[in-house]
Amino acid sequence: MEYLLIIIQQYLGIDLSCAIGSLRNGNFPHKQCLLPLISKLLGYAIVAASTTVKLPQILKILKHRSVRGLSLLSFELEVVGYTISLAYCLHKGLPFSAYGELLFLLIQAFVLVAIIYYFSQPLSTTTWIRPLIYCAVAPTILAGQIDPLLFEALYASQHAIFLFARIPQIWQNFSNKSTGELSFLTSFMNFGGSMVRVFTTIQENAPKSVFL
Repeated sequence: MEYLLIIIQQYLGIDLSCAIGSLRNGNFPHKQCLLPLISKLLGYAIVAASTTVKLPQILKILKHRSVRGLSLLSFELEVVGYTISLAYCLHKGLPFSAYGELLFLLIQAFVLVAIIYYFSQPLSTTTWIRPLIYCAVAPTILAGQIDPLLFEALYASQHAIFLFARIPQIWQNFSNKSTGELSFLTSFMNFGGSMVRVFTTIQENAPKSVFL
C-alpha cells in the first residue's frame, strides 16, 4: 500500500498520505490537507475530460457535413491561444495536472479547423496564408526559443486572443439568429472546465498570468 502511494505521489504528484493518515486516526482530513488533494484530482479530471471536449462539435459537423453558422476565425484563434498557453506552461515547468488539457484541446482544435477547411472549400488565398504563418512560427514558440520578456508579453496577449476568438462566433450567432452547427455540449464543457481550472490554478500556486 505504501509503495503504491509513493508511486502515485512520484508520477502524478498526488499526496494521499495526509488524507489517509487522518482517516486512519478516525479524523476527517483538515482543510490544508484536503484542498490540495481535491485540486490535484480535479486537475487530472479536467485533463481526462478534455480528451473529448471538442468531439461533440467534430461529430456534429461530420454528421451534417456542414459548417453552417460556424466562424472559421474563432476556431483559428483558439488554436493560436492554445499554442501560446501550452508553450508557456511547458516553459514554466508547471505540473501536467495544471495544464494537461491544453495539449488535448490543441490536438482537437487542429482536427476541428482542418474539418472546417474541408467543408468550406474553396478557400481564399488569404485563408491559406494564416495556417502557413502558424506552421512557421508555432514550433519556435512551443520550444520556448524566444526572449523571456517577449514570451511574457505573448502569453499576456493570449487573454485577448481567447476573448476575440469568442466574439466572431457570438456575432455570427446573433446575426443569423441561430447557432447553426455550433455544439452546445462542447461550449458547455468548455465553460465548466474553465471554472474548475480557476480553482486548481489557485491551489497549484501558478503564476497570476495563468490564473487570469
